[in-house]
Amino acid sequence: MRILKNILIQPKSLILIFTVTALVTVASAFIELNQSKSEMLELMEKQGHSILETVLVSSNNALSSYNKIEKEIKNRLLNNAQTIRLFDEKGLLSNSLLEKFAKSNNIYRINIFDSSGKKIFSSHKDIHKIKDEKESPYKYIEPIVKGEEDTLIIGVKPARFLDEQRFAVALATKDRKAIVLNVNADELLKFRKEVGFGILLKKVTENPQIIYAALQDEKGIIAGSGKVGELENIQSSNLIQESLNENEYKWRVLKLQTVEVFEVLHPFIHDGKTIGIFRLGLSLEPLNKINDRLTRRIIIITVLLFMFGFVTITLVFVRQNFGILSKRFNAIESYSKRIVDNVSDGIVVMDAGKRIIMINKAAQSILNVLELGVKGTDFKSIFPFDECNDIWNSPLKLAEIECTLNKEQKMFLFSLSEFTDENKQTNYILVFRDLTAQKQIEKQAQRNEKMIAMGELASSVAHEIRNPLNSIGTIAQQIGKDFAVNVNEEEFKNLTSIVYKEVRRINETIETFLKFAKEQPINAEEFSLNSFFGDLVNQYSAFLNQNKITLNVNCEYNGTVILDKSQMKQVFINLIENSIDALKDGGIISIQALVESNNTIIIFSDNGVGIEPDKINKIFDLYFTTKKKGNGIGMSIIHKIITEHGGSISVVSNLNEGTSFHIKLPLKYC
Repeated sequence: MRILKNILIQPKSLILIFTVTALVTVASAFIELNQSKSEMLELMEKQGHSILETVLVSSNNALSSYNKIEKEIKNRLLNNAQTIRLFDEKGLLSNSLLEKFAKSNNIYRINIFDSSGKKIFSSHKDIHKIKDEKESPYKYIEPIVKGEEDTLIIGVKPARFLDEQRFAVALATKDRKAIVLNVNADELLKFRKEVGFGILLKKVTENPQIIYAALQDEKGIIAGSGKVGELENIQSSNLIQESLNENEYKWRVLKLQTVEVFEVLHPFIHDGKTIGIFRLGLSLEPLNKINDRLTRRIIIITVLLFMFGFVTITLVFVRQNFGILSKRFNAIESYSKRIVDNVSDGIVVMDAGKRIIMINKAAQSILNVLELGVKGTDFKSIFPFDECNDIWNSPLKLAEIECTLNKEQKMFLFSLSEFTDENKQTNYILVFRDLTAQKQIEKQAQRNEKMIAMGELASSVAHEIRNPLNSIGTIAQQIGKDFAVNVNEEEFKNLTSIVYKEVRRINETIETFLKFAKEQPINAEEFSLNSFFGDLVNQYSAFLNQNKITLNVNCEYNGTVILDKSQMKQVFINLIENSIDALKDGGIISIQALVESNNTIIIFSDNGVGIEPDKINKIFDLYFTTKKKGNGIGMSIIHKIITEHGGSISVVSNLNEGTSFHIKLPLKYC
């Protein structure tokens, strides 16, 4: 901390930090600018490639469409020519037949020439005699009349007399006459013009960002649009040669006069034949404008960062001592919070409206809540019982409060104090401690002392009255046998019998007291809890079914315990007998067993009539009973057995809702 403080306070250190920050900022700006240029070029490459791919696909489609139409026309004309050849073989040819045939098949003209090239039949009358013939038809049909070819695709040729174009085919007859059919080629040529490279490239260059588009071969420009006059030939560019040889997409940046151009290249191949290479020139002006704008923006940002850095460092220099103090304060605050979180007592801080501001970990654990769930809520959200109002009304702000929390009877010691914060607002600090376990230990100790004292008293009294009782019983029995009366003899015998029976009953009670008073040795053995509770269920199942009582056992512990099995059985037999008495019209008895921290936790409960609040603290007292025929020893024996095993037992009961016993026993009796 001292080293850091010295570094921060030195002005030289601040200047050094500012200089390094400035250099890093400038370097970052230039790196960002170069990165932006690289990304823009990459974007241009993708855009150019996309446009070029479109041009390539469109060109291929255009050529394919034109070739397909031309092929359809050629096939149609050849099929018609074969039909006319059949007419010739049958000797049916005439001008009128050809005229009808041409009209029905949408053929512009059908001419038949003999072997010397003289027209002998025609579908049209000769109406051009006064005009000069542009070309002799003989040069087209010469291979047929000489026997060199049987079929000729003459293709597009100029009309003989008119300024029009025809598409013609020729077919030889057996006697080497030439059947020539042609159609008007204007529509075909118009279509070729509309889908041709020139129109396509012209449409491409309508985009103002595209400087030129051209299809070029080794001889020169095949078709082009835009500024193609300055383009070098294929042989003078290594990149163009590479693109043609490798049949790959290439790009480069070149300069045409004063204009920077981003050029993309790709060979044009149709039907496996390389026709040439497409060259597309994109303007770099938008990219340069963006780069200029980025440069200006980066310069402005850099200046602003310099200014901000200067102001920031100044503020840091002014406030650094405050920062150090804040860190120390935070450290102290964190240290204090750790102390508060690690104390065993629960601590709750509240504002003037009794809303929770802070609750430590001990309080969260005791109350089984989370800070996020209760923060900002009212005090009663964690202590929803009226007894807690005593702490606010107590003049000492100190009180012991007994309440039921999470279905368990709890005893808390509350202490309340208040303080005023920096905003002069009153806040409260509530500190509470869970005294439940301590109180239970105290009660258990008091109960044990009371039981020991009462046991000793019972033992001494029993010894004092045991012998006289035996004598009385013996005398009553002897009188009944040896003496006879003259009056009311039957009644006499009944009375002596009653005396004897009552003496025996008192003697049995004394024997029970003596057993309770005498410390019984614990014969610990290992046994399974599951089997133990299973035996209890089997023992009582028939009786419970007759009385419409259900016994549910949920033993979550599958292991063994080392306890006095016989005494444990006596404990649960007494508990079951008491529950049966409490369930007058049937009900449910539940036994749940689990293990926590090397202790067996057993919860024995029923939904019977419950125990009255003023009697619940007396049920373990010797001779206390709520039954008409009870002797008040059963619950005392249960308590004695459990405490002698080093365990504890507590009870929670509500009238007409039921009773629950919480038993805690060690897994292994030592």
